[in-house]
Amino acid sequence: MSVLTIYPDDQPKQGKRYTDFADIERELAGIGVKFERWTANRELTADDGQETIIAAYQESIDKLKQLYGFQSVDVINLSPDHPQKAEFRQKFLAEHIHDDFEVRFFIDGCGLFYLHVNDKVYAALCEKGDLISVPANTTHWFDMGENPSFKVIRLFTTPEGWVAKFTGSEIAKSFSALDEFLAEL
Repeated sequence: MSVLTIYPDDQPKQGKRYTDFADIERELAGIGVKFERWTANRELTADDGQETIIAAYQESIDKLKQLYGFQSVDVINLSPDHPQKAEFRQKFLAEHIHDDFEVRFFIDGCGLFYLHVNDKVYAALCEKGDLISVPANTTHWFDMGENPSFKVIRLFTTPEGWVAKFTGSEIAKSFSALDEFLAEL
């Protein structure tokens, strides 16, 4: 189940929770974030590779490419046994911005995006079927949990792909990590 919790940025335990897709979509649209549900044009298996996965969502990918000028697309698969999981997690946990959109479509598993906009923090739990598009220059961080388990399609308008500018803020440490967030549900 997708979940959105909106907190005052100085009260990480005082959030308002939304679980209805239309409510989540509306609240995120209010800060310029696209939130959609996608379905594949065929059944996928856990063993399917990048080409098969992209082909299964090609129509939706092509619409986004046309709309936003995305130049590249790839698939990232992170599992609990990945040797660099702790290193990757730490990199994404620090608040940052991008000059580019951050677009993720969850094929499997889940992850938690925190968007820090004005005086609020929007915690968006994304799961299988969810697409989130974070606008350029939006401060945010992402938690994949201690034992990540997700497969996502990423889209980029620049050939460099994921390039972050870290803000130096410690705000992310004040909010629940993915594992704690899931336990609170």
